Amino acid sequence: MAKKQITSETVLSAYMNHILEHGTRPKNVFVFAKELKISEQEFYQHYASFDVLEQEVFTTFFTNTLELLHKNKDYSTFDSKNKLLSFYFTFFEIMNRNRSYIIHMLSQGKMESMKSLAPLRKHFKAFIDDLELDSLDLVQENLNRIKAKSLSEIAWAQLLFTVKFWMSDTSPGFEKTDVFIEKSINTTVDLVASKPFEGLIDLGKFLFKEKMSM
Repeated sequence: MAKKQITSETVLSAYMNHILEHGTRPKNVFVFAKELKISEQEFYQHYASFDVLEQEVFTTFFTNTLELLHKNKDYSTFDSKNKLLSFYFTFFEIMNRNRSYIIHMLSQGKMESMKSLAPLRKHFKAFIDDLELDSLDLVQENLNRIKAKSLSEIAWAQLLFTVKFWMSDTSPGFEKTDVFIEKSINTTVDLVASKPFEGLIDLGKFLFKEKMSM
C-alpha cells in the first residue's frame, strides 16, 4: 500500500490539533513526527521548527483571506475603504473558525512582540501599502501629524487592537466585533482624510458603552 502523501497543510493542521488537544507544544519534533507517522527528516522538509510552523498558521489565515477576496469578481472594483472592510470581515470569519487555537496562542504573552505574528505583520503592511490609502484626498499637514509612524504601522496596530477586542467579545456570533470593525475602519479612513472628529466620537461612545457593560 502506497504511503500517504504528507503536505505542509497536513503538518500544520496536525500541529493545531495537537495544541488544542494537549494545550501545549509537542515535546519535540521527533515526538510530533512520530504522531504523524513520518520521520523527523520529513517534518523538516516542510518546516524548520515549531516557531516557523506557528508563524505559518497566521500567514495562512492571511493568504486564505486574500484568496477568498479575489474570488469575488466585484472586489477589484471596490475603493480602498471597502477593500479594507472586506479584508477585515473575511479575515475574522476565518479567525472565528479557529478561535480556540488563536486564543490559546495569543493569550500567552504580549501580542505586539510575538514572533508568531511577525510574518503576518509584514504581509498585512504590504497589503495596506497596496491599498494606497494615502491616495485619498489628503491634507499634507495631517500626514505630518502622524509623526514617524507610517499608515501601514497604524493599520497594523489597529488590527492587533481589533484582535484583542475579538478575543474578549462574548456577543452571539461575535457581532460586536463586526460593529467595532466598521466603526474603527471608518475612523481610520476619516483620520487619513483629515476629518476624524465625528468618527472618533462615534468609536469612543461604542467603546465606552462596551466597557460599562462588562
